[in-house]
Amino acid sequence: MSRIITLTTDFGQRDGYVAAMKGVILSRAPAARLVDISHNIAPFDVMEAAFVLRQATPHYPDGSIHLVVVDPGVGSPRRGVALKAGGHLYVGPDNGLFSLMLDDDCAPDSLVELDASDASATFHGRDVFAPAAARLAAGCRVEEVGAPIDALSTLHWAVPTEDDSGIRGWIVHIDNFGNCITNVTRGIMEQRQRGRDVKGYVGSAIVAGVRTTYASVDKGEPLLLFGSDDYLEVAVNEGHAASLLNIRRGTPINLVFMEGRQAPSS
Repeated sequence: MSRIITLTTDFGQRDGYVAAMKGVILSRAPAARLVDISHNIAPFDVMEAAFVLRQATPHYPDGSIHLVVVDPGVGSPRRGVALKAGGHLYVGPDNGLFSLMLDDDCAPDSLVELDASDASATFHGRDVFAPAAARLAAGCRVEEVGAPIDALSTLHWAVPTEDDSGIRGWIVHIDNFGNCITNVTRGIMEQRQRGRDVKGYVGSAIVAGVRTTYASVDKGEPLLLFGSDDYLEVAVNEGHAASLLNIRRGTPINLVFMEGRQAPSS
C-alpha cells in the first residue's frame, strides 16, 4: 500500500533527526511516499506549525497522513495522539497544535493516545510518532494504533477586533520573503470596509490602500494585499517587509477606514 506521509518539524536540516524518523517509517512501511512540508518551523513554535499546516494540508488527497513534531513538551505528561479528521490522518503531540489546525466544525472522527512507555524521553518523533505513522501507512486504522480518548487539548487563534471605523489585528506569520501575514481575513475586511479606502498602521509604516498584486506599487514600496489564503498581508514589492518595516510576529496592525474615500482599484 502506497500512502502519503507528510513531515513537519522544527528540527531543521543540519542534524540527523528528520532522517532518523524517515528511516523508521521506511523500515516499517517501505511503500510510503514521504513529503516534507517544512523542517524550518521556529523551535517550539506550535502556532507557526499550525499556520503552515493549514496552508498546505488541504491540498493533499484524502487518506494522507500528516506527521507533525513541534513538541516543546516532549518528556512531560503531554500525550501523543493519532487522529482522523476531514478525510486526513494526523500524528503528533497533543499540545494544542491539532486544535489550531482543525476548523471548529471539523472535530476528529477518531482520536487515540499513543503509548510512549518505551520511548526515549527526548525523541518521541523517532520512537512514538514515526512508528504510528508507519502503521497507518501500512493500513492500520487509527483505532488500532492507540487507546481511545475523548478530546484534544485546545489552543485558540487570536481574533481581530472590529467596528465600523476600522479593524485591529496582529501579525501571525512572517514568510520566507518577509511578507507579514495578519489574522484579518478578506471576509472581515469586505464586510467592514464597504468600498472605503483604508490606511494601515503597522510597525514603523503607514500603508494606504489594499492592492491586488505586489507589482501594484513601485519596487521597494510597502503595500497591503490579500495573499493566496485570503489573509491580509503587509508586503514590500521585491523587498523584505519584516526587516524594512521593523515588524515581528505579534506586532499589531490598525486598519482605519477613510470616510468619503473609495478604495483604489489597482
